[in-house]
Amino acid sequence: MYTTDPTQLSLIALAIGAVFLLGGLVKGVIGLGLPTIVMGLLSLSMPPAQAAALLVVPSLLTNVWQIAARPGWLQMARRLLPMQLALCMGIAAGSGWLTSAPAVWATAGLGLALSIYAVLGLLSVAWVVSDRAGRLWAMPVGLCTGLVTAATGVFVIPAVPYLQALGLDKEELVQALGLSFLVSTIALGLSLLYGGALNLEMGLASLLALVPAIAGMAIGQGLRQRLSPAAFKRVFLWGLLTLGVYLCSRSLVSTF
Repeated sequence: MYTTDPTQLSLIALAIGAVFLLGGLVKGVIGLGLPTIVMGLLSLSMPPAQAAALLVVPSLLTNVWQIAARPGWLQMARRLLPMQLALCMGIAAGSGWLTSAPAVWATAGLGLALSIYAVLGLLSVAWVVSDRAGRLWAMPVGLCTGLVTAATGVFVIPAVPYLQALGLDKEELVQALGLSFLVSTIALGLSLLYGGALNLEMGLASLLALVPAIAGMAIGQGLRQRLSPAAFKRVFLWGLLTLGVYLCSRSLVSTF
């Protein structure tokens, strides 16, 4: 992907900006989707570790926005503390996987994670757990999510299905997702920094990517009242499944 041609650099910058705009728009409408869209689409043309490095600042600040927009975040943070601690442990245990593993395997893992998440959503799999079971599963789910995040750069499996199973109302769920994604972003950012994928150049590029991400999120929040979030999410999941299957198949073909 490296080039010094000004025209090509401009086209690459526009393409990356469009991906972050789309990811922010989806997040604005349904409360999630920025990391999955950015990682999935950018991994078509760059190593997943590089895509994850570009994602750090937009994911960090859009999730702060998502959390701060609703009261009661401190109580939610206390409730989710065991899961978040285990999540950080999982990312720490897998630190370096995304940066040291062959890009083909990281891409295949990313495609698999996106596909599983999309299938669960399309099948409307709705687990429900009691408060006691939720507490028992908090740390295993957090640890597993951390390991998946360390390997793929995507922090949705199994955290999102678990949070959806806790019986939270709509606003609480959006806040819980924001908190989980925020902690994942910080931990993953530190892991990428340790692995060398996040340096000053990538940090500045990530900061610039914040502009289209914020613009997309603002547009998405404006559209939320006019669109059916359920129908919009279904289109999003079908697109995610297509992208995940393509990434998996492309990685498998390239190994032969």
